[in-house]
Amino acid sequence: MEFEGVVYKIMPVQQGTSARGEWQRQEVIFEMTAEFSRKVCVTFFNKPSEVAKLREGAAYTVSVNIESREYNGRWYTDVRAWRIQPKETTQPAPAMPEAAPIEEPRYAAPAPAAEVDDLPF
Repeated sequence: MEFEGVVYKIMPVQQGTSARGEWQRQEVIFEMTAEFSRKVCVTFFNKPSEVAKLREGAAYTVSVNIESREYNGRWYTDVRAWRIQPKETTQPAPAMPEAAPIEEPRYAAPAPAAEVDDLPF
């Protein structure tokens, strides 16, 4: 699943050790803009470099896997990110200034040569 959202808050890193080794997880709250804004908590598991690139207030396209599991009769839902990309902001191309019309060069008519009166009186 994929959604577009703005980073609302970046939560602190949680670390631990399991039978498989050391792990890190960090939750990021995204606000999806729609008619009614909704917030979604997305988990980044062992991806500290990805979270380090995020900035609060910036827009991203987030690809996630959603999975629910049962534990002691209660259900828990995980929203885990597997890819995140900065949202491409389409800014209008800068308007080119309107070119001034090219004027044809204006040549002055040659000045009349001084008349030589070669006629007899």
